[in-house]
Amino acid sequence: MKAINRIIDRARANPGRIALCEGDDPRVLQAGLRATREGTARILLVGDRARITQLAENEAIDLSGMTLIDPADSPLAEGYAEELFRLRGKKGMTRAAAAEEVRKPLVFANLMVRMGDADGSVAGAVHTTADVVRTAIQVIGTDPAFKLVSSFFLMMMCEPFHSLKGGLIFSDCGLVVDPDAEALAEIAMAASDSARSLLGEEPRVAMLSFSTSGSAKHAAVDKVVAASERVKALRPGLAIDGDVQLDAAIVAEIANRKLPQSQVKGRANVLIFPNLEAGNIGYKLAERVGGAVAIGPLLQGLAKPANDLSRGCSAEDVFHVIAVTVVQAQDAAARVVR
Repeated sequence: MKAINRIIDRARANPGRIALCEGDDPRVLQAGLRATREGTARILLVGDRARITQLAENEAIDLSGMTLIDPADSPLAEGYAEELFRLRGKKGMTRAAAAEEVRKPLVFANLMVRMGDADGSVAGAVHTTADVVRTAIQVIGTDPAFKLVSSFFLMMMCEPFHSLKGGLIFSDCGLVVDPDAEALAEIAMAASDSARSLLGEEPRVAMLSFSTSGSAKHAAVDKVVAASERVKALRPGLAIDGDVQLDAAIVAEIANRKLPQSQVKGRANVLIFPNLEAGNIGYKLAERVGGAVAIGPLLQGLAKPANDLSRGCSAEDVFHVIAVTVVQAQDAAARVVR
């Protein structure tokens, strides 16, 4: 079974409440309808009621299974404004400014997540990544286990021509431009958690470089080595190779030759790129040349799930991110219980 189908099945088993603040975009509305009909999520459409209703009429989309919330007249707005003022008052936000901010669907949706009225949020079909990430960090906050919010792509390689089949986590390909060793270690640990959650597998991590086990000497290699050692110290049971070249990370025969002491043995399912430049190029090569399906950018390191979309996304892309967000919310709830 494809990894994305397993994720969808998990979401259906316990569908969470997902806030969509771009319901005036037809792709988002279509994805919300599909998620509702298939029982993947309970959809909360946050935005201008008249615009969303008009679009639904134009697109012949039945809104009856979804909950429509307009921040302009929601009874939740007053309490949310007070919470936002509490969060941002020390940064100079006034109560009046907080009341105005809460009327923005992106802010309102993230406050729903923070206050427990939604289990996760999805945005980015219209909003920029910068807006989505900044709002999520300011409103939802970071997971206490991490200092850094980063991103990953779930890369699906399930076609007959793929020699490497299944799902892979690529990180960070969309957010942290030039992480130092400590930040790179954080990205690797967060991505490992994402792999365990979404792939249903034990993570096997490759800290990618142009060097394998010290075959090249450079400050860029030193950073990857230091990050790898930090991860090993903090998570001694994790299978991780670093520094390692891509071929040794994913081809067992090459790993045996280049890195006989490998813990991953050429079977990496988590690829950690040394910087955003490499990660962005890498995932787009896998997608455009290798025929992989890229789901994301997805966010990791937040206290509760909030995910980004590409502004070029399709309705199917939005649906997949909704399903991923539900599963992330399930795991976040399970961590709280433990």
